[in-house]
Amino acid sequence: MKTRIYSKKISIIIAVTAFVAFFTFSCNNDKSEKLSTELVNNPNSASASSKGDLPVFKFEKDEHDFGKIIEGEKVTYSFKFKNVGKSDLVIASASASCGCTVPDFPKNPVKPNEEATITVSFNSAGRSGFQHKTVTLVANTQPSNYTLSIKAMITSPEK
Repeated sequence: MKTRIYSKKISIIIAVTAFVAFFTFSCNNDKSEKLSTELVNNPNSASASSKGDLPVFKFEKDEHDFGKIIEGEKVTYSFKFKNVGKSDLVIASASASCGCTVPDFPKNPVKPNEEATITVSFNSAGRSGFQHKTVTLVANTQPSNYTLSIKAMITSPEK
């Protein structure tokens, strides 16, 4: 009887240790894609306003409609923007609302009056009907989040 209780305790300890080890070592600690926090300098706070020295996004448009596309098509659109602010614009991240949407953004600072693009790819495989997806940018602008959106009407392929 004691051996059975002792065996259960050992099993629980091993399981907990394995669980903790898995989550401790499974995180991707590769910092090569991370931007330095010194680059994303936003002097604004909740109680203070900017002195007008911050970078500013100015997009030609922030929504794109692909129109009707056939289920399974992969489509791409490049959102053009200009930094109309007075300092370097640094995009820290771009995250999509769905795994079917993949953003590609400039990794280097965008100088004042310089233009750049954010390319958004959409894979319609497994989708049908009206689709509306967003990409949220985090940058050293005020406000720090900016949202781009794409939409499409997915139709079934002809048989």
